[in-house]
Amino acid sequence: MENQQLEQQPTQRVGAGFSLTAMQQAQLIALDCLQQIAARLQPGISEADAIAIANTVLQQAGAEQHWHPPIIRFGYNTAKIYSEPSAPDSRLGANDIFFIDLGPVFAGHEADVGATFCLGENPVQQQVQQAVHQVFDLVAAHWRATGCSGAALYQVAADAAAVHGMVLNHQIKGHRVGDFPHKLYASGQLGGCEGEVRSGIWVLEIQLLDPVSGYGGFVEQVLF
Repeated sequence: MENQQLEQQPTQRVGAGFSLTAMQQAQLIALDCLQQIAARLQPGISEADAIAIANTVLQQAGAEQHWHPPIIRFGYNTAKIYSEPSAPDSRLGANDIFFIDLGPVFAGHEADVGATFCLGENPVQQQVQQAVHQVFDLVAAHWRATGCSGAALYQVAADAAAVHGMVLNHQIKGHRVGDFPHKLYASGQLGGCEGEVRSGIWVLEIQLLDPVSGYGGFVEQVLF
């Protein structure tokens, strides 16, 4: 199905200024910022200070604004979704797991990237980190190979999570992005998108929980 036909579906519409190339470029810049921010986080830092670092890095990279503010979670806070508050005064440990979630706008187009990182040598935390990235990669590859619906993608994700002994967070099922602000044109969950999923406007989000340790992992990127 051509993108022109997909645009007729209410959940897949974009604005007149939408550019797939601009979406890809915004994503690449955001991914670079993600790595820069992760490299600057040192043991003892608070989540609030980490977010301040993220804002500085994004501003220096040319972000015009944020369609959602940076979210950074340490330790057991990694099991929480974006709307849940972190434990008070959360600080990064010398052996710890954390994730970063960024939603900057570059050249009028929305990026959305997230990844999980580990400090130190905690094998349980490293297993969670590896599992969430592997599940994300498998689901994204399945979409590229099959062009299946969003609902089917999240069934693949749930099955893959179980293979790793993890539980998929079903509250997090992807969402729309586009030329800013995308909500003028469309919104909705990727997990509820029926039929073909249009390239460049849907974010695949994967959040896993290790039911034994209580740690979580999070990865997201726009599907291209």
